[in-house]
Amino acid sequence: MIFSVISRMTSGILGIALMAATSTSEFAQDDAFHYNRLLGRGINLVTALDGPQESLGCHARGRLFRLIKEAGFNSVRIPIDWSAHASAAAPYDIETDFFQRVDWAIGQALSRNLAVVINVNAYDEMNQDPVQNLPRLVELWKQIARRYQKRPKSLMFELLNEPHDRLDDERWQDAFPQLLKAIRDSNPDRIILIGPAHSNGVDRLDKIQLPPQDQRIIGTFHYYKPLQFTHQGASWVNDSAPWRGTRWTGTPGEREELRKDFERAAAWSHQNHRPLYVGEFGAYREANLDDRALWTRAVAGEAEKRGFSWSYWEFCSAFGAYDPAVQRWRRPLLNALLDKDRRHSAIRASSSTVQPRDHTPR
Repeated sequence: MIFSVISRMTSGILGIALMAATSTSEFAQDDAFHYNRLLGRGINLVTALDGPQESLGCHARGRLFRLIKEAGFNSVRIPIDWSAHASAAAPYDIETDFFQRVDWAIGQALSRNLAVVINVNAYDEMNQDPVQNLPRLVELWKQIARRYQKRPKSLMFELLNEPHDRLDDERWQDAFPQLLKAIRDSNPDRIILIGPAHSNGVDRLDKIQLPPQDQRIIGTFHYYKPLQFTHQGASWVNDSAPWRGTRWTGTPGEREELRKDFERAAAWSHQNHRPLYVGEFGAYREANLDDRALWTRAVAGEAEKRGFSWSYWEFCSAFGAYDPAVQRWRRPLLNALLDKDRRHSAIRASSSTVQPRDHTPR
């Protein structure tokens, strides 16, 4: 999270909408735009595999994947703290039992036709000392890529969650090609997601230069604006206590700021001929629930208008759309995310979304 911090017909409305333009692509069913449509509407699974001591909680049972599928989601994003389960010295072996827990989660999702994004999450040392930690991260990705090279292509890899601090624009631009190569050696056709530095901020998309010869990349960014609303009272954000009580009521000014941010992202997508995935967005539990639902509906709507896929932050923790105490969805948030009235605009967006360049030699 910021600051380091597909399918039954009934659940595939957006999946159908987002795949409507597939036939128009010269790359048919085998390009990044197609797989971005498969991602569609997703949700993050946190506190399961993203810390040194996993707190499985409501993630401990395969039932959650059925709940997510039946609710109407198309994908899951699984943040994974690999670095906490790998040796500190070369060859940086990842623990076998941890790999098996990840295997289980991936298998549960894929068996329900949910597309899956796995990332490297919570690698704080990489952000603090990228030069020292890059060789280790490269070796982690080599192991991950080899283990999952035979898995379906609906399993996608995200290089690193929210690079920030000393891993700034320039250092990230130098680092990520090495991670990309580590994966491509064993997974030449795997879809890979890459976002900008500064915590995958939407304002930094124009700072990242993706390799034009690799068209199996999806761009990604995270959205938590305005932070005073989405992170009010969050313990990991300095001086957030005074933000308590901040409202988001969808005023014209609030909606215009949101629209401009997503227009800027869409411009980047068109200019670079890359699909986009909003890998995280959500508002912390201290915010008014009705405001959270309104903001969530607005963000998801702006993404879908432009053909972006998205993944809500998150399933059942502090931002959760699902309440584990009573074992049911928080209906205002679920309705905001899976608004059926948006399906027509999603179809239009999918039909007009940017398509990849034809890189066939002439």
